[in-house]
Amino acid sequence: MAQGLIEVERKFVPGPGTEERLQELGGTLEHRVTFRDSYYDTPELSLMRADYWLRQREGSGWELKCPGAASVSGPHTEYTELTAEPSIVVQLCEVLGAVVPGAGVVAAVLGPLGLQLVASFVTKRSAWKLVLSGADGEERLLRVDLDTADFGYAVGEVEALVDKEAEVPAALEKIHHLSSLLGVLAQEKAPAKLIVYLQRFRPQDYQRLLEVYGSKEQP
Repeated sequence: MAQGLIEVERKFVPGPGTEERLQELGGTLEHRVTFRDSYYDTPELSLMRADYWLRQREGSGWELKCPGAASVSGPHTEYTELTAEPSIVVQLCEVLGAVVPGAGVVAAVLGPLGLQLVASFVTKRSAWKLVLSGADGEERLLRVDLDTADFGYAVGEVEALVDKEAEVPAALEKIHHLSSLLGVLAQEKAPAKLIVYLQRFRPQDYQRLLEVYGSKEQP
């Protein structure tokens, strides 16, 4: 697989006092932004069923989330993020078992690979950042995104980006610590916006994913 950053994150249900609590903990509001996410897959959801998630974000371009090693179990997810379009195309062709000669642009391979729009929705986001010190004294930057989708679903996520798998356990420690400080219960899970969208508006596709993952958390 082409190299990319490893995203480790944990989702939670934000409350009315979450932003105030972030301020108390020394968090900084980076920005408030509104954007549209569009997800693509085959009619059979060949990507999502294999734990690959292809998204085009308004103003940011394409991203493919690829399954991480998941060396530590728990109420979190771990994915490698690819954002360079040639790398995304290579990975898509590999996962779908197809060859599209000379294509390094995602939009150019959607048709040949049978990929179509599966979901599209607008999110209002408050993006926060703060630095937590671990027991070893090492500091790590964490990001907290508080999202509200245009179909009425709100979710928060605590995220760290690391370069290699060996850094995941330390990142997870800080994520769980911050989640606890925010009042998130130890085993609390919150579904991703996309999953809730499919459940509400494309129930047959949602059932397809349930057959593979059950209640397992997805991005």
